[in-house]
Amino acid sequence: PEAAEGRPGPGHEDFRPRIVPYYRDPNKPYKKVLRTRYIQTELGFHERLFVAVLTSKATLNTLAVAVNKTVAHHFPRLLYFTGLRSAKVPHGMVLVAHGDERPIWLMYETMNYIHQHFGSDYDWFYIMQDDTYAQAEQVKALVTHLSINQDVYLGRAEEFIGGDEQARYCHGGFGYLLSRSLLLKLHPHLDSCRNEILSVRPDEWLGRCIIDFLGITCVSQLQGQHYHTYELAKNTEPEKEEEEEFQAALAVHPVSDMTLMYRLHKQFSRIQLDRVYQEIQDLQMQIRNLTALTPAGEAGVTWPVGINAPFLPKSRFEVISWDYFTEQHLFSCPDGSPKCELSGASKADVSEIIESAVEQLNRRYQPLLRFSKRQLLNGYRRFDPTRGMEYMLDLLLEAATQKGHSHVLAKRVSLVRPLSKVEIIPMPYVTEATRVQLVLPLTVQDLDFVANFLDMFAMNTLDTHDNALLTLLFIYHPYDAQRVGQVDVFAGVKAMVGELEKRYAEVKIPWISVKTEVPSQVKLMDIVSKKHPVDTLFFLASVWTEINMEFLNRCRMNTISNWQVFFPVHFQEFNPALVYRGEQTASSNTDFVRDGHFDRHSFAEACFYNSDYMTARTKLAADILDRDEVLESMDIFDVFLHYSGLHLFRAVEPGLVQKYTLRSCNPRLSEELYHRCVLSNLEGLASRSHLAMALFEQEQANST
Repeated sequence: PEAAEGRPGPGHEDFRPRIVPYYRDPNKPYKKVLRTRYIQTELGFHERLFVAVLTSKATLNTLAVAVNKTVAHHFPRLLYFTGLRSAKVPHGMVLVAHGDERPIWLMYETMNYIHQHFGSDYDWFYIMQDDTYAQAEQVKALVTHLSINQDVYLGRAEEFIGGDEQARYCHGGFGYLLSRSLLLKLHPHLDSCRNEILSVRPDEWLGRCIIDFLGITCVSQLQGQHYHTYELAKNTEPEKEEEEEFQAALAVHPVSDMTLMYRLHKQFSRIQLDRVYQEIQDLQMQIRNLTALTPAGEAGVTWPVGINAPFLPKSRFEVISWDYFTEQHLFSCPDGSPKCELSGASKADVSEIIESAVEQLNRRYQPLLRFSKRQLLNGYRRFDPTRGMEYMLDLLLEAATQKGHSHVLAKRVSLVRPLSKVEIIPMPYVTEATRVQLVLPLTVQDLDFVANFLDMFAMNTLDTHDNALLTLLFIYHPYDAQRVGQVDVFAGVKAMVGELEKRYAEVKIPWISVKTEVPSQVKLMDIVSKKHPVDTLFFLASVWTEINMEFLNRCRMNTISNWQVFFPVHFQEFNPALVYRGEQTASSNTDFVRDGHFDRHSFAEACFYNSDYMTARTKLAADILDRDEVLESMDIFDVFLHYSGLHLFRAVEPGLVQKYTLRSCNPRLSEELYHRCVLSNLEGLASRSHLAMALFEQEQANST
């Protein structure tokens, strides 16, 4: 009201930003400032809302569970408080047990616990009982309109029995809201309140405590915001409640049983949904009216109204292709096959879209016509990243009139499943300070490339003092292993390592020697894993990899212990003899389109924690028992894919570039691994245009 009249209300301040100049005393020694982990901590930001639900022995497994299944996931943080000792916690609930079932003691301990654990983290604290139904979205909207600079005690105001007529307390059954500033001021007086104030009801006790020591009474209206409540009568039918007071209520009380809680949630969800649909219609009407006044006129209205227009490609390479489907089959399959059976989420998606299309047609043409589906003739869909999933359906429909006449007709309908609100997936905290342990397996065929690998490692990690170590894995063929006393095939590499250790006195590069005919990635990793601590972050490299700090930091950030492993897709340069054909090669700045491609067939590079590998490897060992020959048909990617519950993050990595080389594919590996290696070699030769040009020049040379 004060703002409407253009004057500030009581307790309001005119906040103006001011610049605090930085000053450092030159006479004092410089001390490095320790920065906080998150920016919001350093700036003093708080989370918005904390919710506490008071429950009891009789209602913990009934009403409290109903609260948890209906509104708990709508609040950012919700805890349950009880006086039970060693209570059995229902699944999915966070319970704090104080060990004393006296109501006043439970309230006292709850306020103490909230202050101690969450007082410095949240701006608002909402206290409710488990026999209360609260509209979570309405409560969250309420706190966004209240100033955090005031002491707030907001709820359904009730008079004390035989007390002061002016003083009010907030009824606990309808929930109440406390501000952080009030909680901080109240905490020093809680012990005095416990000893001096006698009351049977915990909400009356808390209200009296706030009034006596802070002089603040409960209000039902503050800063133009109303705390609406509704008291349920016995044998209430929520579905038949049409009163405006009921529909506007933030909290409903008392809820006698679980079924009533679910029915209330269903009814309020329906009310909220109707409001949203009405708001969408109003916004669409406003968009239409405003678009008519723009230079484009009514032609500028996109469909659906309010959704982004379809993506307009600037070249043929940017065209988003449509995937064809029927009710039984999909003609664009993940494995590359031309036709596959429609199943799982895709089948559910198609069924829902067809059902929605028929429903929309009936909504538009009833009561004159009634449509029913006969058959899906053709279906097309594509994902447009600017707006969502688009569909085109050719439906064979039977249209029935009010007089009973029917007619079969084909109709094309277009639908859009728009992208909804973007959610940030919570991820565990990681840091770029983690030490990376590089593991480099080497065979005799790799000797020509080791010198370049070690030079790049020294230049990009040792010279820059990056927190990275290197372990070499020498893989001897049994024949070479027998002659190692006379001729060591890796003697040159060991000499290079010795030179590096002389140049960098603080660096040690250990190596491990292994004798095998089939260098299985899993067997080699088993040996390395046992020689390192469980918290080691491994980067499994290949000899053609050019190590740099940019990639190592992404390895650290994309690999999360007990959560995620990272398999980068390196960039493979094409064969320069085919790409340039005697011309001067490109500059050091790689032209990704012309000079190479991302090799999706290679899984040689991987970032993972030793603890995660050991866990997955233990499950694998229990599955295969003593059949070690199975390990020869697997790689590290297969181990994590089939024997861990971790996220497998597979992404292109522009910082991981490999020079062209023709890799030797070991025919003793499994058929799949060998086939992958051959495909990697073939696709790494050159692009199709370069191969076509090479064939053209060869045919011309042959014809002359």
